[in-house]
Amino acid sequence: MKILIVEDDIASCLLLTRTLKKISREVLQVKTGIEAIDACRNNPDVDLILMDIRMPGMTGYEATRQIRGFNKDVIIIAQTAEVFAGDKEKAIEAGCNEYLSKPIDQDELMVLIRKYFSV
Repeated sequence: MKILIVEDDIASCLLLTRTLKKISREVLQVKTGIEAIDACRNNPDVDLILMDIRMPGMTGYEATRQIRGFNKDVIIIAQTAEVFAGDKEKAIEAGCNEYLSKPIDQDELMVLIRKYFSV
């Protein structure tokens, strides 16, 4: 599995990378929505995206909408530290498959990944 982590917080990115390296052949990391779109265009074989929702500049919602414009199949799991009413619905409406609140529970993350992949 090839995984893209879209996360502007270094500590969160490192924790996710360490967890996901066990189940992936490659983990890519970017910090912004624009970088996420570029990474998806340049790596059409990405299987899973962990998309931070609250980032400077372009939100994860907008990045997801743009990625869905050219890639309908990649699995996108939204992640956010600031949980507000309606965020999950907004993420699904933007094109995310799933939604997790931070701090990420590794067991919960693995359950969602197993829902879509044999790992």
